Amino acid sequence: MGAPRLNQPTYPVHGTELEPARLLAAVEAAVTYYRAQLESADGPRAYLTERGLGVVVQREWPWRIGYAPAGWSSLTRHLRAAGFTAEELVGAGLSTRTRGEPDRLIDMFRDRVVFPVRDPGGHAVAFLGRTGPGAAEGVPKYINSPETAIYNKGRLLFGVAEQQDRLNDRWTPVLVEGPADVLAVWLSYSRSRRTGAVALAPCGTTLTDAQAAILRELPGAARGIVAAFDADPAGRGAVDRAWQLFRQQRLPGPLLVAEFSASADPADLLRRPKGRAQLRAALQRRARPMLDTVVEHRLARLIERHPRLLEDIDGRCAAVRVLVPLLFEATSPDEAIRVARRIVTHTGTGVDTVAITAIAHLEQVVCDLRFPSRLRKARHPASPDQQ
Repeated sequence: MGAPRLNQPTYPVHGTELEPARLLAAVEAAVTYYRAQLESADGPRAYLTERGLGVVVQREWPWRIGYAPAGWSSLTRHLRAAGFTAEELVGAGLSTRTRGEPDRLIDMFRDRVVFPVRDPGGHAVAFLGRTGPGAAEGVPKYINSPETAIYNKGRLLFGVAEQQDRLNDRWTPVLVEGPADVLAVWLSYSRSRRTGAVALAPCGTTLTDAQAAILRELPGAARGIVAAFDADPAGRGAVDRAWQLFRQQRLPGPLLVAEFSASADPADLLRRPKGRAQLRAALQRRARPMLDTVVEHRLARLIERHPRLLEDIDGRCAAVRVLVPLLFEATSPDEAIRVARRIVTHTGTGVDTVAITAIAHLEQVVCDLRFPSRLRKARHPASPDQQ
């Protein structure tokens, strides 16, 4: 049988005909089914063990990681036999209708390790599904459940419900990219430890305002929030976005970044000799101010576009003009002074150049506030036939 053609889904209408309790029950039944499938799935079990996550294979709680088998409709048939309707399975994000045969349902997740996503009350509401090492080229590494009446992916963080004990004990929140990183950090701290870092991940999305607000309200946020992303362009972009969101939240503690080499992330470190100790050190002892990293990212992007930018005084001054606005994003005078020094060091200019550029930038900001019409004209100049 050939692969069925899937409808391109839109977000389901949150209709009143589907009881949320039934949707929650369907997702919980899927968690149990997927967990049972993992027990006999040698390939996924070996994959998780090789990634240093063998504990979640052997121990069911609290994560209940499972495996979605490769068949087109394995879960769907199982849940239909358990009494769930087609509308409930589609409404819960577990099944989808095919384009050629709208009455035919197939599973949303197939041949993937699946990580249940829970709401703050501990109810499973969705899944993150990761391919194994033998996946065909072009298949997305992760897929996410569609949004449903019980799941809004931009308003949840993976790992909150499972780690309430550590969160309540004021462990330092760490923002990571995906569920494997969450588990790696979780495994790096024994339960006998009284303090540490607790990792959480967006549910297959870039960080949202709502997710940043969740992190801000955690008891351990007073110790700081650490971003721990991959050392690649996507990871650097994620750090920059996190800075822009967090700095508007009036956080009670510092914003920090854990830095990894190009070939390592939290999940990769877990497999290395003494990897758990290295991961703990990266997240806590060696974490550095996030704004320092943002300055370096902005300068790196400039140099990527203009490789010879810093070879003459005009280019160095241009770089200063681009970096100076970050001075005014500092959360304290001491941080602003530190950032100014970094700009001096990275651009090879003098302190006076940075100071004069900062004053000019501030004067321009004041002018724009006093004469907003000028700012609008500068951003939207008239077309030639209007001039």
